[in-house]
This record gives sequence, C-alpha cells and structure tokens, in this order.
Amino acid sequence: MALELRPNCECCDIDLPAASTAAMICTYECTFCATCVAEVLGNVCPNCGGGFVPRPIRPRGEWRPGLSLALLPAGTTRHHLTYSREDMTALREQLQGVAPEQR
Repeated sequence: MALELRPNCECCDIDLPAASTAAMICTYECTFCATCVAEVLGNVCPNCGGGFVPRPIRPRGEWRPGLSLALLPAGTTRHHLTYSREDMTALREQLQGVAPEQR
C-alpha cells in the first residue's frame, strides 16, 4: 500500500503537491507543511500526538514496473483538522518536551 500523499496542510490548507519538500507526515499520514509543524504544532501531531518526518517524494518516472506517480497518483481529498487551536495548543504543551520516540 502506497502513501496517500495528501494534497494540503491540514492546518493552514496550503497546497502540498506530490513533489513538495515542505510536506511533513506523522505515522498515520497526517500531513502538514514544515512551517506549521515548526511554528504552530511544535512537532506534535494534533491528531495522534506523534512527531513528524519529511514526506517522501514519489518518483514521477517509472523506474520499476508499476511504481511511479503516474501509475500511483497522489491523493486529491483535502483534509482539515477537527481540533480547535486551544485543543492543539494544550496537546502541544503536554507533549512538546517529550521526544517523539518516547510519546
């Protein structure tokens, strides 16, 4: 199963195309831009409490049979947070001092 490659930041709704190096994901593929991860979320996923890593770039060209952006396109469904800023801040403050691998 391939990554969904969600098309937007769930916080600020900026576009994050498949080749974006600004896209960050958590283990559940929650997707945010690097700016929101650093400045708003403090590297704490507001959905699961995990940390973030850069989202991989899916190759455009088919270097191996059946594996390419053309054959496995990025997702088109936009996702948005369901938590308030207050809820996000409370979780960030609770977990920000704990390393992601210890959460």
